[in-house]
Amino acid sequence: MEFNAVILAGGRATRLGGVPKPSLKYDGGTLLSHALEAVRGAAAVVVVGPDANGESLPESVLVAREEPAFAGPAAAIAAGLAALEEGPASKWTLVLACDMPKASEGLGRLWEALEANPSVEGAMAVSVDGRKQPLLGVYSTAALEREVDAASHGSGLSNSPVFKLLARLNLLDVGVPAGSTDDVDTWEDAAALGIDYDVEADVKSQEETLEDWCRTLLQAFELEGVEVDINEVLAVAGVAAHSVVRPAAPLTTFIAGYAAGMARGIGQASDDASMNAALDLARKIAKEYSESGTDAE
Repeated sequence: MEFNAVILAGGRATRLGGVPKPSLKYDGGTLLSHALEAVRGAAAVVVVGPDANGESLPESVLVAREEPAFAGPAAAIAAGLAALEEGPASKWTLVLACDMPKASEGLGRLWEALEANPSVEGAMAVSVDGRKQPLLGVYSTAALEREVDAASHGSGLSNSPVFKLLARLNLLDVGVPAGSTDDVDTWEDAAALGIDYDVEADVKSQEETLEDWCRTLLQAFELEGVEVDINEVLAVAGVAAHSVVRPAAPLTTFIAGYAAGMARGIGQASDDASMNAALDLARKIAKEYSESGTDAE
C-alpha cells in the first residue's frame, strides 16, 4: 500500500530535563533514526521538529515545524501534511511519534487491518493493556486534510488533543504486539527500554531537584508536615498530558491538590488518604476522557 509518513519529533521533553527525545540512543541508533527506519517504503517522509534535532537526514526527507512551536502533536500533524503537499500524493498517511522505538513491530498489524477493511478511514494502534495510541496510526490522507481544514476554521489545533482531530474518522482499533507503543516520557521509561544514556545521573539530579523544590514550596506554604508522593503526582500529570492535552497536566494536579486540601480541611480524611484519593480520581477521569473522545467547547 502506498503511503506518506509524518514523524513527530518535537516537544519540550520537560520530564527528561529538556534532553531531546529524538537524539536518545537505542539499539545502536537514535530514536529518530529508528523512526525513519520504521517508515521505510514511504513515498514521502516529513520530520516535524526543531531542525531535525541536529541529526543529519537523508536528502529526500522533508523537515517542518508546527506553528507555534511546541503547539502539540495535532498541530505537528497539520504541519507535516502541509509539507507533504509539495511531494507525491498518497491515499494513506502514517503518523508516528519518534519516541516509540519498537513501533515497527506493530505497523504490520495496522496494514493488515486496512487491507482487510478498505472502506475505513484509518487504523490506530491499541496496546496490550487497551490504551489507544493515535501517534502510531495510519490514516486516510483526505480525511486528515478534511479535519485539519475544519479545525483551522474553528478552534484551531494549537494544544488541541489528537483524539479531537481524529474524532470523526471511521477508524479501526488494532491490537499490536506488547512493547510496540512503549514510549519515552521519563528517564524511568528510558531505562526500561534500555535507552543508551546516563540515565542514573540524570534521574538522580532530577529527583534531588524536585525534592528540594517540593520542600521549598511546602515551607513557603507552611505545610512542612505534609508528605507529597512526587512520582505519583508526576504520573497523574503524565496521564492527563497524554489523554487530554499537554497543558492539562499542571491543571489536573492543581485541581487534585486543591480537592485534597478541601477534603482534609473539613476532616474527611488524613493528608495521605485525601491526596491519594484525589490523584486516583484524576487519573481515572483523564483516562475516561480520552476513551470517550470528549472535548470541552
